[in-house]
Parts: sequence; C-alpha cells; structure tokens
Amino acid sequence: MTTEKLNIGIILGSTRQGRVSPQVGEWVKGIAAQRGDAHYEIVDIAEYNLPLFGTTDGTEPGIVAWNEKLASFDGFVFIVQEYNHSITSALKNAIDFAREAWYDKAAGIVSYGSTGGARAAEHLRGILAEQKVADVRTHPTLSLFTDFVNAIEFQPQELHLVNVNTMLDEVLAWSGALKTLR
Repeated sequence: MTTEKLNIGIILGSTRQGRVSPQVGEWVKGIAAQRGDAHYEIVDIAEYNLPLFGTTDGTEPGIVAWNEKLASFDGFVFIVQEYNHSITSALKNAIDFAREAWYDKAAGIVSYGSTGGARAAEHLRGILAEQKVADVRTHPTLSLFTDFVNAIEFQPQELHLVNVNTMLDEVLAWSGALKTLR
C-alpha cells in the first residue's frame, strides 16, 4: 500500500461575472488543507476558455490543458450552484470536453442555491455516472438564505463543517480505491 498523498481537484462550476463559487471553493480548500491528508487544488473552468462543445475539433490549447489538468487528479470536489433546477451550462460543457480524464475517479459535491442546490447535485450525479465517476453519498448543501448575505457574501454556518469533512473522508477513500483501477 502506498502512502503517497492523493491529488484532489476542487472544481468551480460557474464562470459568470459576480459568481460566488470562488468563495465556496476557498472555504472547502481551507477545511481540506487543515486535514493534511491530500493535495487539494482549486480548478477554475473559467481559466480554460473552453469553446462550446461540438463546435471544434477538440485540439485547442484550452481543451488540451483542461484534459491534462483533470488527468493529474485522483478525485474531485465539485462546487455546484443551482440554475434553473440544474447545473450551469459552463460546467456541463467542461465535463463533456473530457472523457478518459474522468474515468475511475471519485467525486464529492458541495452545492448551493435556494434549496441548497440539491436539484443541481442530483443532475450532476447522473452526468458523472456516465463519465465513470463514483460520487460519494455525503453532500453538503448550502442555502442562499442562511449561508450567504444578500446572496453574494458567503458566510457558512458552522454546522456544515461536519458534512464537508465527512464528504472529504469519503472522496479520499473512494479515490484511493479507484486509483488501483487506473
């Protein structure tokens, strides 16, 4: 058994101006960093300038860099905001631009929205299953009404710490187990 630390990508699922996913991602990374049990890195899909899926041959530098970045991880934590009862089109587009880079990895989901982002997380679970990503059960849900001020300033309730840590435990356990398949 190896003692090498796993690499976990924290994927920001929005690209819009004024988004709050960077605040949530930094919060999750801060909690994760205190654990010292893996390498955690925020991955902002906005930085890859991905074109609309299906409008390109797939060789653009952003697409290649996106796939290389995903391939460097053993597992993921998705920061997912709910728009129209689902995930953002930017996140779906980014997921579609990779295939093998997702295979046989684990993922946790931290969602937010008026209902905690639960509907978006459920949609994401189905999409991840098609990419051979095993999503973990524990799913921290953040409310726009109790965890944000004016829907723009993230101030999480302390009760979420237990769920975030449990989710990270599950992501690491599954990521380690699935690494043996790759």
